Amino acid sequence: MSRTLDLSLTAFAPIIWGSSYIVTTQFLPNLDPLTISFLRALPAGLFLLCLVRQIPKGHWILKVFVLGALNFAIFWSLLFFTAYRLPGGVAAVMGTLQPFIVIFAARGLFGTPIKALSIFAVFVGVLGVALLILTTDAELDMLGIAAGVLGSCSMAFGTVLSRKWQPPVSALTFTAWQLTAGGLLLLPFVPFATTELSSLTKMNAVGLIYLGLIGAGLTYVIWLRGIKLLQPSAVSILGFLSPLSATILGWLILNETLNLKQCVGMITVLTSVFIGQYALRPVKK
Repeated sequence: MSRTLDLSLTAFAPIIWGSSYIVTTQFLPNLDPLTISFLRALPAGLFLLCLVRQIPKGHWILKVFVLGALNFAIFWSLLFFTAYRLPGGVAAVMGTLQPFIVIFAARGLFGTPIKALSIFAVFVGVLGVALLILTTDAELDMLGIAAGVLGSCSMAFGTVLSRKWQPPVSALTFTAWQLTAGGLLLLPFVPFATTELSSLTKMNAVGLIYLGLIGAGLTYVIWLRGIKLLQPSAVSILGFLSPLSATILGWLILNETLNLKQCVGMITVLTSVFIGQYALRPVKK
């Protein structure tokens, strides 16, 4: 498969992640972040484990738990905490730090050269996301900002280490391992959650099944496959498509407004993605 097709397939992951906002607000408004993270990770991970019927062994056990913590347990917990402490636009902009961190982490772990054009592409992407969803009346909260930065670091290092630690298994199996590990790491904290599991509704179940199997299981199979075949930096820049997708879905499904500034933001985000992929294209010898 060509690099263009690999990039196109990998892009579906952040595009689908853009639907998480609608699903969370419409199907899971009564659940707290910890409960959502736990019920999104562990059931989906166990379901996928039943499909692949393979568990990590030896040194892969520790590595999988580290990745499960970075990509799911820590990242999702901080992501939801940030969303609660900061306006949605600010929280989304905080998430755009990931490509920056991935670029420099890849340099440290792989010796990948840092290209000025790729840094420029990330700056353009941040600007695009800001135009897309940031409002002038957004208030800042230091705890929310700290959680946003730490969450971005967690996902960024999870992305880079998922490339460095490649077990001899399929992307589906690798996803099953990480999701299960992330869910198990969250399990001890479930008793401290504010949501009573007995209060779950059928609508909650539908939302959790979607977030677990589609928004996590399917998308991370695609994401991890992309990380394996492409540079982590190239994959992380595709993450800018998530807030773009969320904005379009909010307009189509929730009848949210779409103004000129947001349209400019969409074009800017797409431009940043194209610039980033051009900058990170393999050099022909």
